[in-house]
Formats: sequence, structure tokens, C-alpha cells
Amino acid sequence: MSFFSELWAFMRVRKKFWLLPILIMMVLMGGLIVLTQGSTVAPFIYTLF
Repeated sequence: MSFFSELWAFMRVRKKFWLLPILIMMVLMGGLIVLTQGSTVAPFIYTLF
């Protein structure tokens, strides 16, 4: 959890708020990859794309 607090402090001090959408998309895509690895959710995710 300290990583996220340090990252947020960095973005707030350096005014790098444009990084936030990139990080959110990376987390979402990583979650999709984890969910599609041999789970029962995989067929439902594949229909989205």
C-alpha cells in the first residue's frame, strides 16, 4: 500500500495527473489477463472483444 501512496504523492507534487488514466488502464488489462487464465469467466470476457 505504501507504493500507491508514494505514487500518488509523486503525481500530486509533480503535477503528473496524466499518468492516472494510463495506470488505471494497465490495472484493468492486467485484471482481465488474470481472469482469463483458465477460469470460467473467460468465455464471457472473450465476447467483449
